[in-house]
Amino acid sequence: MHVVVNAAMSADGKLSSRRREQVTISGPDDFDRMDDLRVESDAIVVGVGTVLADDPSLTADGGANPLRVVADSRARTPTDARVLDDRADTLIFVSEQAPNGKIHNLRTAGADVVVAGDGRVSLPDAFSELETRGTQQVMVEGGGELIFSLFADELVDELRLYVGSLILGGREAPTLADGDGFAIRERFPNLELQSVERIDDGVLLRYSVSSREKR
Repeated sequence: MHVVVNAAMSADGKLSSRRREQVTISGPDDFDRMDDLRVESDAIVVGVGTVLADDPSLTADGGANPLRVVADSRARTPTDARVLDDRADTLIFVSEQAPNGKIHNLRTAGADVVVAGDGRVSLPDAFSELETRGTQQVMVEGGGELIFSLFADELVDELRLYVGSLILGGREAPTLADGDGFAIRERFPNLELQSVERIDDGVLLRYSVSSREKR
């Protein structure tokens, strides 16, 4: 299974403002590129923070819609979220700590809910479940906490990063990889730059990601 992290950030590395408001970082050509990647993918994965902040539909404008997947340890996804509309199937991974009532409500709203992990969602278990279901390509759209955890668990194969021509600033603004951070050099993800392309008023950087054990 091939896992692609796709993200857009400002020139100073922020995904959105310090108030976590949705900010337009790229332009129409990059939106088309992202839509093509969605169509090419079997599943789109986001963390529950992205659902709560942006209420995305995670659907494609052209072509079949992929499976929508939310990592949501405590089953906080609202039952009226757009990710639960009838435009595509939705799979929500929760932990064993998720309240049974909330799980029931999500299932009633049409979601397929799978328990993966104890206190929080185990991403290796969740991605193993996706692979078991025949998923060949996963597109990860954020947010920063989820992306960091995927890198920490060595589950990312490719990073496609759009860097826009704006500065957002703010020490509390979300970045590409939030979470605890890597403490020592040996744990840093191993990235290899594959291409640089100008799109709209920014650049698209494409990296391959290999296991730290191969360094």
